[in-house]
Amino acid sequence: MATEENQIENWQNSHILKLRDFKEPTVIETPDPSELRNIVEPWLTALFQSEHLTLLTGAGISSAVHFIAKGSSGAGMGHMDFSFYAKEIKISSEESAKRSGRGEANIEDEIRALNELIRGLEIITSTGAKPNLIEKIDSLKTDLETGITNFANSVLESERDIVTSEKEEPAEYLMNFLLSFASRIATRERLNIFTTNYDRIIEFGSELAGLHLIDRFVGTISPIFRSSRLNIDIHYNPPGIRGEPRYLEGVINFTKLHGSLDWIEKDKTVRRFSLPYGAEDIKTYSHDGSLMIYPNSSKDRETAEYPYVELFRDFASSVIRPNSTVVTYGYSFGDDHINRVLLDLLTIPSTHLVIIAFNDIGDRIRNFYSRAKRPVQISLMLGNHFGDIKTLVDYYLPKPAIDKTTYRMVDLLKARGTISSLPNQTKVEDNE
Repeated sequence: MATEENQIENWQNSHILKLRDFKEPTVIETPDPSELRNIVEPWLTALFQSEHLTLLTGAGISSAVHFIAKGSSGAGMGHMDFSFYAKEIKISSEESAKRSGRGEANIEDEIRALNELIRGLEIITSTGAKPNLIEKIDSLKTDLETGITNFANSVLESERDIVTSEKEEPAEYLMNFLLSFASRIATRERLNIFTTNYDRIIEFGSELAGLHLIDRFVGTISPIFRSSRLNIDIHYNPPGIRGEPRYLEGVINFTKLHGSLDWIEKDKTVRRFSLPYGAEDIKTYSHDGSLMIYPNSSKDRETAEYPYVELFRDFASSVIRPNSTVVTYGYSFGDDHINRVLLDLLTIPSTHLVIIAFNDIGDRIRNFYSRAKRPVQISLMLGNHFGDIKTLVDYYLPKPAIDKTTYRMVDLLKARGTISSLPNQTKVEDNE
């Protein structure tokens, strides 16, 4: 049984499907993956071979893998404790969350409000010594450092839950999920992955799957963040073949938009330090630098914007291009600066946006869909059925290897009259 969007009172806790020729988002009362696969999988397979493909992930991917490992969603954003001005910080944080479209304040909003408060108090004290305010500033800076450290350790605990799990499923499904996106025909541009997560779930899964991640960091022992973005890639020379090198498979352009647990700023340089996956305490490894968790900066405007402004520039330049497909998974549409880029993407007629989410918290996805006014260019797969990473990998995502051999085999069998078509597959032109 299906219900069209204009008859749906609420997208939350519903299975919403919209793709291809669906005129409106439709409620699927009892999703049958065996039947829906024939519709969803060919459509995604075709979209995944677009000229440009981007995967945008949020906390949902970490929660999905953690749920397989431990039966719970893992670390949340949490809240901080404050020595002074707790009420004022709370009010400012809530206002910041509403402006961003999130509705409910999280630790990022609290960090932003606390930074602004500290900066304001420092301006007041710069005109003359005010011992009482100086003492408060020092306490608030301690609150900031303690809150970020506690949050980082809670994220590390979630990493530890995954890596120490006795189950093999978390790693297997994470690897297959990433491989479904990374398996691109050689003539297509590399997959771009952008994430708002601070944890290293993408890095963890990519390492297990043998995927190569390319980002802005240069170096081996203590990689340094570089402002220049070079078109670095990995190629190989086939034995006995002359000519241009060929692309090595499994290479991904990777960007963490909000920083990472293993990024640190010290002496005006952003570095990635060695932090074991699921470490006990981040202070053991961070070496007294400023942990780069967005928007962690209480120094000056330049530090507040760097390196995040560079990362968002990468996001916009990679996404807003003709013949581009963006797939979001586990992203709750709570960051207005990211949503603006996605809206600009849809102004190009040849682009497409696929939204896969476990739930539409706060009607953010529905509000974005209504605001975009580009229904033909948006596919929706919402609800705990479509958002479950196991169901996605088992039924809906393309197989991890999109290769010409499969299609040549089909053409051969069809020429011999053995089969009329290959079930659950759609032919993709390789343009070679």
